[in-house]
This record gives sequence, C-alpha cells and structure tokens, in this order.
Amino acid sequence: MSKKVIVIGAGVAGLASAIRLQYAGYQVEIHEKASTPGGKMNRIEKDGYQFDLGPSIVMMPELYREVFELCGRDPDDYIPMEKLDPMYRVYFSDKPDEPIDISSDLTALTKTINAINEADVEGFLHYMSDIYKGYTFAMENILNRPFYNRKDVYNLSMIKKAPKVKLVGTADNFIGRYIESERLKQIFGFQTLYIGVSPFNGPSFYSMIPMIQFLYGIWFIKGGMYTMASSMERLFEELGGVVHYGSAVQEITIDNNKADGIIIDDRKVEADFVVCNADFPYAMKHLVKAPKAKGKFTDKKIEGMKYSCSGFLLYLGMDRKYEDVEHVHNFIFNEKLEKNMQDIFDGKKLEHASFYVYIASKLDPTLAPEGKDGLYILMPVSDVATADYEWNDETIDYYRTYILDTLKKIKGFENIEQEIVTETHFTPHEFASRFNAYNGAAFGLQPTLSQSIHKRPQSKSPSCDNLYFIGSSTHPGAGVPIVLMSAKIATDALMQDDR
Repeated sequence: MSKKVIVIGAGVAGLASAIRLQYAGYQVEIHEKASTPGGKMNRIEKDGYQFDLGPSIVMMPELYREVFELCGRDPDDYIPMEKLDPMYRVYFSDKPDEPIDISSDLTALTKTINAINEADVEGFLHYMSDIYKGYTFAMENILNRPFYNRKDVYNLSMIKKAPKVKLVGTADNFIGRYIESERLKQIFGFQTLYIGVSPFNGPSFYSMIPMIQFLYGIWFIKGGMYTMASSMERLFEELGGVVHYGSAVQEITIDNNKADGIIIDDRKVEADFVVCNADFPYAMKHLVKAPKAKGKFTDKKIEGMKYSCSGFLLYLGMDRKYEDVEHVHNFIFNEKLEKNMQDIFDGKKLEHASFYVYIASKLDPTLAPEGKDGLYILMPVSDVATADYEWNDETIDYYRTYILDTLKKIKGFENIEQEIVTETHFTPHEFASRFNAYNGAAFGLQPTLSQSIHKRPQSKSPSCDNLYFIGSSTHPGAGVPIVLMSAKIATDALMQDDR
C-alpha cells in the first residue's frame, strides 16, 4: 500500500510537489481552499476579458518544463511557449516620449547601452562576467539544496568557492560598481522587486535577476501564466492524484511530534506526510498549534520578521486594441526611484511611484473579446502592517488616478480613462484574505541577509517529523522558478526521510 501525502494548497509549489510525489508512487491529495488551482498564479475573468492575477513574466523556462519532462511528458503539449524580443519597454515619467527597448540579444542590448552611455558598455560586460560567476555558484551551491544547519554553509567546500564571488553590499551598490548612468542603474536594479525587496537594501545576490533575463531571455506561455497552473493540475490528475477544492485546512495534526494529517470542517484527514504550501508565517501561526512543533517560529518571532512589499493591481478591459503600444511588458519608472522604494518599505503613501503594464492579449488575442485588449497594471506598495494609511476607496482612487494620469503622457494611452469598459482591482488586503499571505506581503518573507539561505525557513520542519514546507517564504525564496526549486528540495527530503 503506497503511503499517503497531503499537500496543503494548490499554488505553484504545491502542484509541483504533488506531481513529483504522485509520480514517485505516493498517494497524493491536494487540499485547496479556493475553487481553482494556481494560488497567486491564478486568473481573473470579467466580461470576456481574462487576466493573469499575479505572476506574468516567464524566466528560466527550463524549470517550468522540468516537472513535465520528469513524468515523461512533452512540455509543449501542456505549456507552449514563445520567446519575447525585445523583452520589454521602459518609459521614464520625465521623458515619456523616449522609451527604451530591452533585448536579450546581446548585440542589440550592447547597442542600447552604448546609445544611453558609451562608457557603460565595458562596465556592463564586467557586470555580466562577475554576476555570472555568482549565478553559477548560487545554482550549484545554494538554490538547489537545503540548509538545515550552520555547517551546511560554513564548511570547507563553501569557504573555498565563495571568495570567487564578489557579491557584497546591496544590489544597487553592486550595479553601481559597473554602471554610471542613472537610467541604466534603474533598469538593472528594479528587478529585485520581482521578489519583493528594494534594490537599495536587498542583497547584491539578487542583481543576478537582470543577468538571467539578459542572457536567457523571457518567455510567454500561450493562454497566459494560468496555463501553467491548469496544466500542472491536469498532469497531476492524469497521474492519479486527487485535488479537493473548497477545502480550507484548519490545522495540521501532530501526534508525538509527528505530522499525521489535517483538520478540515472539524474532522481529521489522516496522512503519512504533510507538505504545506500555505504561506510559512501564516502556517506557523495558524495551522501548527503545538508549541513544540513550532520550534523557534513562535508567534512573536513571526510577527517580528521582515516582509516583502505587496502590490496594488488594476485589471482593465479596454474597448480597443493598443497598436501604438508595441510591447507586452512595459515598465513606467518615476525618476525618483530611490524615494519610491524607501516610501514602500517605510509604509508611506506613494507620491513618486513606478509601475508595470502587461498586455497579454497582444500575444494571445483569445484573452480579450475580438478587437480589444486587457491591461494588467501592477504597482508595488507597502504590506498591510507597514503601511501608515488605510486601504479604502480613497486610497484605491488615489493610486488609480496616479496610474492613469501617468499613462496619459505615453503615446497610445492618451485617452485611456475613456477607453475602460470593465474594471477590477486587487489590494494588499486581498492578498491576505484570498491567499493567506501574511500581512498581505505578495512575496512572503523579505529575502534580507538575516532571512536568506540557512536563516530562512527550510523545506523540512526542524521541530516536527513528516512535515515539509514549500513556497515563497521558504528557502530558496520567491518567484515562480524559485518556488519550483523549493518543491524539488522538499520532495527530495521527504523521499529520503521515507527511505
């Protein structure tokens, strides 16, 4: 009789873990409180428009493909992808009529950098070389393995390899060693926001994110990101796995310091192992009730940890196509980026804000009614606990007005306000209520030095047997490719423990 595993949550990491374990011969059940798969990788449907709810940019596509290949499937049958070039367009709010296209073709990218600041071409090549060493070191020694104690980090092998990697200081400081143009520094630096941390205080380690894009490109999945979630669900069910929707977990049951099931609707569902894809801080505070099983992650510790930023999102169904706006991914920067970042993490209402516009229906017209486009707009904002303002109608209107007024200065968006036919929004409070994201932090625990590698919650509970954690608040961190890695680390640990 195969052993039973319960996976809590059908987010990306939950689905990937369930597939891996089901394929390995376990009897796996997913319990998901929502009615659809994907967690934050979900979809909003309104009046014939379909929007990705959260993640929107595919990086490191081999990690998306890996979970299908593992099971002997052709990923192209599940998640057909195309590479984007240029990858995105960048606008600066003080010069909206001079956009910059960023390509992953290194020849084109070098020409772009040369046109902005000739002296930065040499610096860019040095940056790529140095950060690439950091990237290969991280892939081999950090991102693909767990860190259960200090000696996993402080050992002879790591000490020998680490000096070759020149990653000290903040991401902004690191980039500033190579690049002098303020505009280029912003184009490189803002990408730490993909994992919810500011380039001005996030570790330099994360300045490898732009390098991954420059070297390997970004991709688009037909149907948008939700295709990945629904295709993983499909693969899991093809393998014989079972998903229970509308199944909100109240507690992880622990007997004799060993997880042995969950409680749903006040009844126990037994299992040999429990894999938790609920946000780690939420799970430790609300699902793990036994003090001994919490270990060092007491309520006080959870409350004192640092959380990533959140997001304010607008999903706008428009009554036209935006031919003048050429790109799927568009970033609109305020020239006062440092003040913008500081205000996000200090909890101030933003006066200078940068944001992102994603038009998926440009690449897949089925995502909007014929002849129309849908606009997804994301503005990074403070998490609920940090914000010194309330999320009410006035705040929503304030940010909406700021976004639309900024867009009106960009060619193609001049009449945006009159062109909206349907509209919905998502605030930090919805991240908290819909996804149990602690403090509404969209990317979980902030990846500061004191909350990274061995200092971040690990896949295997240190104080309770047969309990495993996955997702953005655990090692190796946030972002779709990275949580897919967390699923591999956790399932490998579970199978090893079982053996």
